[in-house]
Amino acid sequence: MFRTSRRRFLYTAGATAFSAVFLKGCLGNPPSPADLSPRADALQLTSSTIPEITTIQVGYVPIVESAPLVIAYEKGFFDRHGMTNVVLSKQASWGSARDNVEIGSAGGGIDGGQWQMPMPHLLSEGIITKGNRKIPMVNLLQLNTQGNGIAIANLHQGKGIKTALSSDTADYIRSLKTAGNPFKAAYTFPKVNQDFWLRYWLAANGINPQTEVSLIAVPAAQTVANMRTGTMDGFSTGDPWPFRIVKDKIGFMATLTADIWPFHPEEYFALRRDWVEKYPKATKAIVKAIIEAQIWCDRPENKAELAQILALRKYFNVPPEFLDIPFSGKYAMGDNQPTIEDPKKAIFYWKDGAGSVSYPYQSHDLWFLAESVRWGFLPEGILGEADRIINEVSGAAIWREAAQELGLPTGEIPTELSRGTETFFDGVVFDPSKPSEYLDQLAIKSLKA
Repeated sequence: MFRTSRRRFLYTAGATAFSAVFLKGCLGNPPSPADLSPRADALQLTSSTIPEITTIQVGYVPIVESAPLVIAYEKGFFDRHGMTNVVLSKQASWGSARDNVEIGSAGGGIDGGQWQMPMPHLLSEGIITKGNRKIPMVNLLQLNTQGNGIAIANLHQGKGIKTALSSDTADYIRSLKTAGNPFKAAYTFPKVNQDFWLRYWLAANGINPQTEVSLIAVPAAQTVANMRTGTMDGFSTGDPWPFRIVKDKIGFMATLTADIWPFHPEEYFALRRDWVEKYPKATKAIVKAIIEAQIWCDRPENKAELAQILALRKYFNVPPEFLDIPFSGKYAMGDNQPTIEDPKKAIFYWKDGAGSVSYPYQSHDLWFLAESVRWGFLPEGILGEADRIINEVSGAAIWREAAQELGLPTGEIPTELSRGTETFFDGVVFDPSKPSEYLDQLAIKSLKA
């Protein structure tokens, strides 16, 4: 059942009977008690869990990474944890989200929401804000893993542009600059996820993204149109756009980021620290609701309904098939490449082949900071401050408390802050205990003293 109006309920310690009716009659298909806790169908809020406030302004960008936020709203998970006045605020761009979290909900903006990494850290350090004002953030959970790719314009069909490039293909891309028309690829915001996916892929194939191609920032809403008109050669994009690019014969997919870095973290949920500190119980209520939504999103029997909800005009405004096909791990790549049909390449919201999706591993934060140093976005010496930067933003302890209150099995609550070593398609290994050694092994980089 889709949410058609705002619901407000009075939660009390004696609400057992009401909650059972609410869950069975209104939520459609919430996570089963086996997936959550023995009392999931009879939720009671007590003095220790009733949120201090019921309202929050949450920003999101209409791509599949935002699905847990949409589902937590549409399926009533926010409501059942007492957050009955959550407002989902669609952001026109990542720049808009940055500006809106800087002014906060009190100024007509947002309290936090969905972010590419390492935006929460860059906001906290005042690196991407107006006047370098520091906006301390708390990184509360990972929204998903995978679900992204690199699209290439049809002009370059037949050139062998794929995950691993031959030397001839790499030379072809370089030759475009020599001819006065450098390969131009776009991301939606500088110095974050999609920028990093392009840079890692190019550099791993021996192409210097700093000097041999042209990388530019283009708002998500313009990327497809720009490729259609031939004004750019490629861009880093997330579902549902890979489906549309190939279906509409705008371009083809060179690679999925699932092939570049299997089960990589994609986007995160973070709130302003002042909001978290003022409303700690409301913060945990929100985390619990999103965790429930992530579990719901990952269940195969919910994928069709998930696609229908996200496809609504107020959210993504696309045909449902743009979503439910890639949700199954099926990607038509174009350029005479075989269609990928592999569930392990799909987007994940709760569990993937590496373990927990939702838990905010600090080792992932460190990789993004290391890549920021690699490309000169941050000074090399900042790695000496990495522990401070990451610890100040990390909400891992809050996530664990929320998971325990939710009644998740002990085995589903990570206790380590690191997911361990990560291996990329070119054989490079990132050991979070040795970030400097990771940088040392990379042939192409641009470090800033």
